Amino acid sequence: MTDTLTSPQVRELTSKYTYGTWRRQKGWAPLQIVDAEDCHFVDSEGKRYLDFSAQLMCVMLGHKNRAVVQAIADQAKSLPFIGPGFTTSVRAELAELLLEVLPKGLDKFFFTTSGTEANEAAFKIARMVTGKTKIISRYRSYHGSTMGSIAATGDPRRWAMEPTGKIPGVIFAPEVNCYKCPIGHTYPGCNIACAEYIEHMIENESDVAAVIVEPVVGTNGVLIPPKEYMPRLRRICDEHQVLLIADEVMTGWCRTGKWFAMDHWNVVPDILTTAKGITNAAVPLGLCATTGKIASYFDDHFFSHGHTYEAHPLTLAPAIAAIGEMKRMKLADRATEVGAYLGQKLGELKPKHRSIGEVRGIGMFWGVELVKNRTTKSPFNTFSDKVSGKPLLVDRVAARMMSQGVYVQSWMSHFVIAPPLIITKSDIDHGVAVFDEALSIADQEAES
Repeated sequence: MTDTLTSPQVRELTSKYTYGTWRRQKGWAPLQIVDAEDCHFVDSEGKRYLDFSAQLMCVMLGHKNRAVVQAIADQAKSLPFIGPGFTTSVRAELAELLLEVLPKGLDKFFFTTSGTEANEAAFKIARMVTGKTKIISRYRSYHGSTMGSIAATGDPRRWAMEPTGKIPGVIFAPEVNCYKCPIGHTYPGCNIACAEYIEHMIENESDVAAVIVEPVVGTNGVLIPPKEYMPRLRRICDEHQVLLIADEVMTGWCRTGKWFAMDHWNVVPDILTTAKGITNAAVPLGLCATTGKIASYFDDHFFSHGHTYEAHPLTLAPAIAAIGEMKRMKLADRATEVGAYLGQKLGELKPKHRSIGEVRGIGMFWGVELVKNRTTKSPFNTFSDKVSGKPLLVDRVAARMMSQGVYVQSWMSHFVIAPPLIITKSDIDHGVAVFDEALSIADQEAES
């Protein structure tokens, strides 16, 4: 049937009968994609696009990595499914590999089919082990779309679920944002006040089970904490017997120049969640990894969690292949080296464009924040604009880039530039040049 559908028919059927995520449905006419390879994808008209954000910051190895594709095919032929009460060779092999690449001390694993499910598992485990219920999250955060994870999400995607859909016991702390500190401090004289504020919350709240953080905030701006933040947060959690959960769904798998972002600060969380790049996004797989200390609790207590697709062999095989490819290509080192080049090229845009407030990044993970006024740092658009359906200026810039064959993720008043880790410097030059031209749209509306 698909061979007989025209591209307009495919788009019409999609928009008419399926939901577009995180958007108003009226006027949605998604672009049909027919192929993707390495750092590019191709639409139904044959137009080729540079993927400057690795789709949803997840295609680490580039599209259609041969080893990952072959692993899926081989596993589908040998054993496409068996329930989680049994085991398979790929389950054991992946567990061994995870011990090599995860922060040392994380050595018990629960497999899911998404990052949001991994965070749901983390919350349940934290509450079961501690006997406490409250979770502290941060305002500039995204942890998923299911009931528990959306409740712990600080950005406006949470709003539609409140108040009746809000899970009791989630409270929010200020995020780390040294460019525009939410509590009015300036680094380094602040004494890491944003971490101290979390300790203040713990001391004034009863029943705190865990603190969840994205080590580097992803969709909400690529916010990188100062070097003192994570070690201080680790000590605060230890001193108050609160678990630390690191949501590395976006920052894991070499994206920041380390296997996992927490490795930059030599901090081991009690629970680490991840997904996206674990299979190069070729098959949905998430991971909730815990310390042995947490795992030992369930030796004599009921582990009250599970689902049909846990440890699904067809999801585990491509993860083994993806990790092998990351090792072979030394992608962590490459993300550091080529990511520095990307950061340099993006940094060169700031003096040219009065609409750029800040360029920030780590490894191959960069954010460019637009501002209406550099002095006040006021954004072009707000969270309310996004939810109300008001056109966003960053989306206009992104649309101009798409017309020139470069795809980039835009959100509120910033861009997340995080291409596949295999990207070449020449492709970076092309992507930045197109970005340079498209920013004229924002410059026209920025205040001098």
